[in-house]
Amino acid sequence: METFDYIIVGAGTAGCVLANRLSADGRTSVLLLEAGGSDRTLWIQLPIGYGRTYFDPRVNWMYETAPIAGLGGRTSYWPRGKVIGGSGSINAMVYVRGQPGDFDDWHAAGNIGWGWDDVLPYFKKSEDYDHGADAFHGSGGPQHVTDLTALAHPLCNEFIKAAHTLGFAHCADFNAGAAEGVGVFQINTRNGLRASTANALLRPALRRHNVELRTKAHAMQVLCDGRRAIGVRYRRRGAVHDVAARREVILCGGSINSPQLLQLSGIGPPVLLRAHDILPLIDLPAVGQNLQDHLAVSAIYKSTVPTLNDALRPWWGKVGAGLRYLFSRGGPLALSVNQGGGFVRSDPTQPRINLQLYFSPVSYTQTPLSERKLLNPDPFSGFLLSFNACRPTSRGSVEIATSDAFAPPVIQPNYLATQHDVQEAIAGYRLLQQIVQTPPLASIISDIVFPKLGDDTDETLLDDFRNRADTVYHPTSSCMMGPDPLNSVVDARLRVHGVQGLRVVDASIFPTITSGNTNAPTVMVAEKGADMLIEDAQ
Repeated sequence: METFDYIIVGAGTAGCVLANRLSADGRTSVLLLEAGGSDRTLWIQLPIGYGRTYFDPRVNWMYETAPIAGLGGRTSYWPRGKVIGGSGSINAMVYVRGQPGDFDDWHAAGNIGWGWDDVLPYFKKSEDYDHGADAFHGSGGPQHVTDLTALAHPLCNEFIKAAHTLGFAHCADFNAGAAEGVGVFQINTRNGLRASTANALLRPALRRHNVELRTKAHAMQVLCDGRRAIGVRYRRRGAVHDVAARREVILCGGSINSPQLLQLSGIGPPVLLRAHDILPLIDLPAVGQNLQDHLAVSAIYKSTVPTLNDALRPWWGKVGAGLRYLFSRGGPLALSVNQGGGFVRSDPTQPRINLQLYFSPVSYTQTPLSERKLLNPDPFSGFLLSFNACRPTSRGSVEIATSDAFAPPVIQPNYLATQHDVQEAIAGYRLLQQIVQTPPLASIISDIVFPKLGDDTDETLLDDFRNRADTVYHPTSSCMMGPDPLNSVVDARLRVHGVQGLRVVDASIFPTITSGNTNAPTVMVAEKGADMLIEDAQ
């Protein structure tokens, strides 16, 4: 049997970081298994091209959730990366760490070493910030962070001015500690290309002789000898292979595939495992439980002034944008459409920031969702404004539907299961209404596309939210970190409770979802996890 020091399952955001850091000494052998294929395609590397990958089965697991009671029985489409770079190869690239209080909450829940002061160095370690190093940012790290302030569409300023009129502060940097207010986001790009961890960390690592990447390698089971993980079974090109790990097996499959693989391996709730004829090896009831996600709704408006729709919809606009990108690596093709936004309180009585806002100077309403392309927006000037609650309290689950490793699991987000989340949905909707009714944004709106409300009672707003809200693609916490094996999956060193030689290092370990986009904190988790693995090996 082939043997490596470490076997990493999943070449996604976290797996790429680990492959680089664990192999940096030139002596430690690392095998990286990825179920998907290459990320070297135009639509992955071109920043605005991510809309092309949302329904591409070649690079996307294209999951569908179970019916969700809180959404009136609707299901939700969950794209997840099945490609080198994982979901970091198909996301919108927004770089947001979350609020310092998010991580202090982790520490307070018994996860020693995961407070804000503990994790900030790892955010900085991975970063190469546009404006150089300071108290909150790193310089010279592998992953570039681009400030969109000078690059964003001019319409973003109208959103920011309207929010200022309502009393919200301007925030020049959402990653400078406890950042509150509205402004322009930062994104992971470098020289007009996507700056995923695949590009920033895995590519350099693959030049080392001690790192091997195997694509189209679908992990089927973690191999265990008693209570110790000793290897991985996977299928590639129709053949099943077993590989052994001298030191550890590390799961980096994300919040869907990591709990799925644990359950397939006999690690999880015994009742669930026996129901699918899997012998329980480790009784760990929290595997696949505690799933969290951000749920958002968009309001879409027609505009009296040009938006990105005007720049990207006509053929001559596409040609112009393409030429600009070709010659300067600039223009709208080099950016995310998620440009403006903010972190605010729905009302002054809130003890902390509770809503994230998104402003996009573009709209898509006349193209079916399954055919949506970011280069084919609406044939009118339009923009959208969205919100999600920062810290929802509803918890869902990920559970295998069968013992077949190639069958999708049952995903139940359980959105709006708590009164807290229901009230946040109503409060967020009311805030959106205030913003679009405030000059100067109000003065450029010629028509409301969505929502079409007969009145603005709480019940009407909530009904529309249930009918139209959907995921922001931020699933976390299904292998939750915590000190108690009865309600968590990994300890503060990311070791699976009750199993030696097995860790989970990805967004599934978040004890609670962070107050923003989840890619940046996933990179942080991987950087910190890599240091832990190296320390423990020594």
